Amino acid sequence: MNYMGIDHHRQYSHITLLDEKGEKLKSGRVSNLRSELENFLSGIEEVKAIAKAKIKTDKRDSWMLAHLLRTDLIPEVYKRSRENRSYQRILRQRAFYVGSITRVKNRIHALLSQQSEDVQEQISRVKNLFGTKGMKVLRGLSLPGNQKELREARLIHTVPGFGVFLSVITAVEIADIGRFENVRKFHSYAGVIPSTHSSGERTYHGRIVKEGNRWLRWAAVEAVWPAIRADFDLRCYYERLKRKKGANSAKMATARRLLTIIYRMLKENRPYIPYKR
Repeated sequence: MNYMGIDHHRQYSHITLLDEKGEKLKSGRVSNLRSELENFLSGIEEVKAIAKAKIKTDKRDSWMLAHLLRTDLIPEVYKRSRENRSYQRILRQRAFYVGSITRVKNRIHALLSQQSEDVQEQISRVKNLFGTKGMKVLRGLSLPGNQKELREARLIHTVPGFGVFLSVITAVEIADIGRFENVRKFHSYAGVIPSTHSSGERTYHGRIVKEGNRWLRWAAVEAVWPAIRADFDLRCYYERLKRKKGANSAKMATARRLLTIIYRMLKENRPYIPYKR
């Protein structure tokens, strides 16, 4: 008897096949298609010698699953019918959405409780805040806003990738650009600088530090994709770094450059000026 361990993912699976003695017969990555699986399982005896002769970087998970199955250490799992699994997915998704709606409503209640007495008096007049009358009251509320931050949000809105919401939240999180002496301190506040490790004469730069304003960092990272689609220079900058350091590092570096642009704009009180070729 042979034993198969499958490390399953959405688009593919990594499969390891062991014999009764625990020796590996075959291992590899397979697309989640019936035909691909059948091709993988065909010719087991022929590939046994090949598997022993080659050095491979196989996934440990699928090997361990096959080994546990061979030693009878994996409990049997109930196999649901296809129809039952379909119903299960739909009902679980509905339960997830109901929970999400409840969380959003609770956050709205918490936000309104922090507003002025005038706002709280208006919402106290309705029994169901999310009913027809309550929604009408919510749409008519005028929440406070700082004119200086709104003016800065309009400037940030001229930067590629920053829509209305990202512009406003960036301006609000910055509050006062004058409190940052230089752009490096602004980057540090936003948490978009790499960690640094020094030993002797060597210095290593690691992952982005998790300290800083996570909302400002989130806004800058969110703006990267629309920014590189809209601005040729930013796209060239991203693609150049992507080839050297990978997509994730290039994305964070582009977010840092967007914040640099915003820093200089707000310091000079001017909109974004694209480079003209």
